[in-house]
Amino acid sequence: MSQITIQCRLVASETTRQQLWQLMAEKNTPLINELLSQIGKHPEFETWRQKGKHPTGIVKELCEPLKTDPRFMGQPARFYTSATASVNYIYKSWFALMKRFQSQLDGKLRWLEMLNSDAELVEASGVSLDILQTKSAAILAQFAPQNPAETQPAKGKKTKKGKKSPSSDSERNLSKNLFDTYSNTEDNLTCCAISYLLKNGCKISNKAENPDKFAQRRRKVEIQIQRLTEKLAARIPKGRDLTDTIRLETLFNATQTVPENETQAKFWQNILLRKSSQVPFPVAYETNEDMTWLKNQFGRICVKFNGLSEHTFQIYCDSRQLHWFQRFLEDQQIKKNSKNQHSSALFTLRSGRISWQEEQGKGEPWNIHHLTLYCSVDTRLWTEEGTNLVKEEKAEEIAKTITQTKAKGDLNDKQQAHLKRKNSSLARINNPFPRPSQPLYKGQSHILVGVSLGLEDPATIAVVDGTTGKVLTYRNIKQLLGKNYKLLNRQRQKKHLLSHERHIAQRMSAPNQFGDSELGEYIDKLLAKEIIAVAQTYKAGSIVIPKLGDMREQIQSEIQSKAEQKSDIIEVQQKYAKQYRTTVHQWSYGRLIANIQSQANKAGIAIEEGKQPIRASPQEKAKELAINAYQSRKA
Repeated sequence: MSQITIQCRLVASETTRQQLWQLMAEKNTPLINELLSQIGKHPEFETWRQKGKHPTGIVKELCEPLKTDPRFMGQPARFYTSATASVNYIYKSWFALMKRFQSQLDGKLRWLEMLNSDAELVEASGVSLDILQTKSAAILAQFAPQNPAETQPAKGKKTKKGKKSPSSDSERNLSKNLFDTYSNTEDNLTCCAISYLLKNGCKISNKAENPDKFAQRRRKVEIQIQRLTEKLAARIPKGRDLTDTIRLETLFNATQTVPENETQAKFWQNILLRKSSQVPFPVAYETNEDMTWLKNQFGRICVKFNGLSEHTFQIYCDSRQLHWFQRFLEDQQIKKNSKNQHSSALFTLRSGRISWQEEQGKGEPWNIHHLTLYCSVDTRLWTEEGTNLVKEEKAEEIAKTITQTKAKGDLNDKQQAHLKRKNSSLARINNPFPRPSQPLYKGQSHILVGVSLGLEDPATIAVVDGTTGKVLTYRNIKQLLGKNYKLLNRQRQKKHLLSHERHIAQRMSAPNQFGDSELGEYIDKLLAKEIIAVAQTYKAGSIVIPKLGDMREQIQSEIQSKAEQKSDIIEVQQKYAKQYRTTVHQWSYGRLIANIQSQANKAGIAIEEGKQPIRASPQEKAKELAINAYQSRKA
């Protein structure tokens, strides 16, 4: 993707802000909440949940009758379209998340069934441990007959320090084969031998099993299963409760009735403690011609929106982003002056979204909160060279559609009109906008930059040659930040201070939502800038970032497992887990990745995603991430 998001403040009269707030808070947001509720009550809901997706057209069908509902009437047509798109987006994410959780739960349950101690495997197989190991060695030789010595070290002999045996990629393939064989075999001894291999990293262990460590390992899996089960039981999306109705009802129930069980009590507590959003859902303008750009009498850039054409909003932005908004104005003026001879498909602006930015204060909500416009732009359309690439892509796509339509033979009036529009679009798209010339970045596809994320070190990178697997250079967090490394320690101190202040406020039942400073975001930008600079220095073709996935879930399960080893008392476990979490550096990984993606898009460097290894040093994780991404291209 070559798109990035920029934002600006929208400034308008108080009357305009009030009218817009009333439309969004009293009409559009309740409409979205109603659609979310209707999807959750749909007869096919469970079917969609199992599939991990829903038919997007169903939301539009449900929205049609609501347009005549007095509760939701009086909105611009664009608002109904935006509500439909928002609900589709929310449920698309939710269904996909539930499907991923279910897949993870199935895998964890399967693994827990296989994960048995040596004593349990000996008892289940009916043979001695030596015979079980011999059978395991035979299975290894079956899957890796070319060089069994690489698969298992001889008993009593240690592998060389720093040498992987086997390689991570080979181990993954071997694990997959072992899992498949376990599922397809009914021989009890073979199943026990495979279980033995899998729990020992696909090799024969030369040490006696430690019962305490095995119990901790098994308990960790049980905790993961429990947490995944709780997540799958989560409520469906409920929307935004701007009137605090749900919270007030819960407060009434909590004061008038006794909870049936601990689960219900915790559920009530979560609702009462959760800080609900105080701003309505944003309104999306998915086409760039839904926004009209102009200058007022003071020379300030302004924008109007379809459906709100009687209102004018002034643009207030950072000087570093002003050139984008000047380009939006220029594109529309050129198209208008050329009498529609240019195509909006080549506008630098792709889409926009009006949103209220939540702020603290007293007074009317439209005076407290700020209006913000988020704009999605295609960075390739800034230059002549990039525009030519986009033009070729879109022209090829239109030409293909024209060819397919003509191939149908006799065309009716509707098809002929469609063909005429496509020919007109093709003619306009071949008339590009004037753009400045700037050579495109050309990296080497076999050079990759792997970025690993960690608790103590937010980012570590490895520049890898994918063809040889050789590491060209490493950069740790200190090297990436350079003279700005001291900012990291300052951020950690602020985190601890905020945590302490939040704890005191909680004890006094005082407001404890202190937010966070912008220092963390500034450090993210510094890291992203340096990562891009390193990639350009080594002519890297892509940057590989980890899929966050269940990273935090794995960390939480590990912390909880360690806490349970310390004591059987829940209070002691919670205290230990809290102390452990405060000793490690907390970071917004999603924010850091977003900054890297944004900077990479501007520079024209491709972004790839991969699964980050769990057990390795930060440098090795970054290296494996890059190598795996390169090898997955061949798959």
